Amino acid sequence: MSLTKENYKHRLIDDVISRYLRIFGAVSLEGPKWCGKTWTALNHANSVRYVTEKSVRNLAAVDPKYIFTQERPQLIDEWQIVPEIWDAVRHECDSDNEKGKFILTGSTTLGNEGGESKVYHTGTGRIATLRMYPMSLYESGDSNGAVSLSGMISGEFQEGFVRKIRLDEIARLIIRGGWPENLELGDDDIGVIPESYIEAVVTKDMHEWHDRKRNPQKMRQLIRSLSRNESSIAGDKTIVRDIEDYETGDELLESRLTVTDYLSVLDSLYLTANQEAFSIQYRSSARVGKSAKRHLVDPSLSCASLNLNVDKLMNDHETFGLMFEALVERDLRIYAEYLGGRLYHFRDNSSGDEVDAIVEFKDGNYAAIEIKLSDGATGEGLKSLVKFRNNAAKKPVFMAVIVGHLDTAILDKDTGIYIFPITALRP
Repeated sequence: MSLTKENYKHRLIDDVISRYLRIFGAVSLEGPKWCGKTWTALNHANSVRYVTEKSVRNLAAVDPKYIFTQERPQLIDEWQIVPEIWDAVRHECDSDNEKGKFILTGSTTLGNEGGESKVYHTGTGRIATLRMYPMSLYESGDSNGAVSLSGMISGEFQEGFVRKIRLDEIARLIIRGGWPENLELGDDDIGVIPESYIEAVVTKDMHEWHDRKRNPQKMRQLIRSLSRNESSIAGDKTIVRDIEDYETGDELLESRLTVTDYLSVLDSLYLTANQEAFSIQYRSSARVGKSAKRHLVDPSLSCASLNLNVDKLMNDHETFGLMFEALVERDLRIYAEYLGGRLYHFRDNSSGDEVDAIVEFKDGNYAAIEIKLSDGATGEGLKSLVKFRNNAAKKPVFMAVIVGHLDTAILDKDTGIYIFPITALRP
């Protein structure tokens, strides 16, 4: 008997959780608030304790074993509120060889006020940690899955009509984001949850770390700066200029430390999902860029921070393109990790050559992907990918251009590059 919420939509990570519960004593789900961790965990649990409830929290503070049940797997939601729960779960998993005893969920990393000191064991071999994100378009039902990442590795690709999609529909998917609670809301309401999320971070969540006083206005400015630089490789210096006034070297140093500290808070809330640079033997490999591409965990948060809606995106093509790139890379990250891989980007500082997304698979092979909002820009994407392939010592197993406004899946005969809409992609 699972405790699945009515109308629960299957998540890709459900398959991974089921597998890991057969291998490990416990599974820990980490990720931003509202991404669906609790709903997903309930889909696999036979009992649950919510540490956000005062009575449960008080019992756990006395001895975490008081909140354990015999109906396993048992979900312990927001376990990090009482950090001692981690070691108690690990000890319970050590007591015998039984698998799948617990599912832990957490929306923040352990705070600095002694939280980490209350966990004495990493849980290695006993507790498997999985990262969750907001929903991909395939999970939310907005992609029909006609094109498969894993299929393209072996050359499986069906050309033809996929489905009609309008630009304003793409804009709506960006504004709505991948928040499960947002899927059934009308167009007038889809921006409310992302806006509320930003407000909660600034007015409440950032203050859970009491090790120092932080300025809500500076945090708001930081989030706006990250949003303006969405899908870019802007460095900390750019962000400092956005949010701080400084005149001397000492003030600049202090400003950089402030930015680093505030970014660490967003990291601890799982609100950043930066895209690391891909390392590859390239024509000018000594000059290959190492900077990560910056992302908030969902482009809807960037839009909320910048007060964007569907109409504003439609009338700002440059911003629309950056937010669309963020949407695609959010999905590629989810699909890549589901397949046991990772998402990167590539830039050669010498020639200026770059590739929007590199998906490295578990076996070491990789795919090179360009992202274009409209089909009119596919030629540019093809040209970039061909140049990259010619200069890369190890060639990609396949290359693709992912488009927003496109209704067909195409194999470009001259280059062998796949072209298809994001609303057709699945792992």
